[in-house]
Amino acid sequence: MDIDARIAQANGRLKSARVGVSIELKGNRLYLRGTFPPRPGSSQKQAYQQRLSLGVHANPAGVKVSEAEARKVGALLDCKQFDWQPYIKIAAATPQTVAEWMEQFESNYFQHRERNDETLTTWNGDYAKVLRKLPKDELLSSGLIDAYIRNTNPDTKSRKRACMVLGALAKFAKLDYDPSPLTGRYSPKRVSPRDLPDDRTIAEIGFNLKNSAWRWVYGMMATYGLRNHEVFRLDLDLLQQGCKVVSVLERTKTGSRRVWACYPEWFEQFNLSNVQLPDVNLSRSNEKVGHSVTSYFNSIKIPFSPYNLRHCWAVRTIEFGLPSELAAQQMGHSYQVHSEIYHHWVKDEVHQRAYETLMLRSDRPKAPAI
Repeated sequence: MDIDARIAQANGRLKSARVGVSIELKGNRLYLRGTFPPRPGSSQKQAYQQRLSLGVHANPAGVKVSEAEARKVGALLDCKQFDWQPYIKIAAATPQTVAEWMEQFESNYFQHRERNDETLTTWNGDYAKVLRKLPKDELLSSGLIDAYIRNTNPDTKSRKRACMVLGALAKFAKLDYDPSPLTGRYSPKRVSPRDLPDDRTIAEIGFNLKNSAWRWVYGMMATYGLRNHEVFRLDLDLLQQGCKVVSVLERTKTGSRRVWACYPEWFEQFNLSNVQLPDVNLSRSNEKVGHSVTSYFNSIKIPFSPYNLRHCWAVRTIEFGLPSELAAQQMGHSYQVHSEIYHHWVKDEVHQRAYETLMLRSDRPKAPAI
């Protein structure tokens, strides 16, 4: 009798006995399949369908061991006494499916950093974007990782992210694989400049928004170059007192900081001291809160993304002569990132206006008389 038939017979006996766990074959290993509580460190809250590694080979003896283990695990689940720890120790020493490695990788990730809005934004924005696309039922291997990376376009942000995330996963799983030769030459300054709206367009669209709460959000983002979620993470008391310097609170991606208005006239024109927040669930992660802004922009067909308001603020500060080091601090990123992205985007018209402003200064050096 072949191994598939033996597994089918064992599962038939388990089903007849109303054991809520079955045996599954993956590669040359046997697993238990059932509705288990989340593993320690998992972000899941409710029990869901998972595989449990037994560390046994797919042979007649392995089927016998698996059936006995299934009955034991099923009884523990029924009594609500199931504990992951013995099986995590087994799984750590045996080859596993991608889904199982992902569980352990996520758990390990948050064992080394606090689980908060900032770390969840990084996990969901970088790691989960890659990991969720892997074939979860396959055994994790160097070949599987390599195939996924090579399927991304070279010299792109997607390729660079895939190499970073899967390189970390390969290292965690102790696979002999180094993705660095495939990383490519992507960097922000190689990306083509976006088709940014001019300031008149920004103002006209903002002033014509009919929803006063979303007009306030739009005005704050345009005036202060805030990220989507940051407009909901501010010291609102200072704003309501008329303070034109906003304080971004620590729950945001890059921690607390202060930002100055650019243009200051927009503070009055958008009536920003009259704080009005739209009906957005702020108990969610920064990523989901920020997505509410994107959804609103899309719903009323604003012809650019919310993030372009941030990009325009950055280019505007260059035109106005704000030192790049200060602009970078106010935007909440490094000077290197600031200069690589935004100085690359400055158009000739901006250089020309800055030049003309400098030449009109009364205290500028004069050419020597001839």
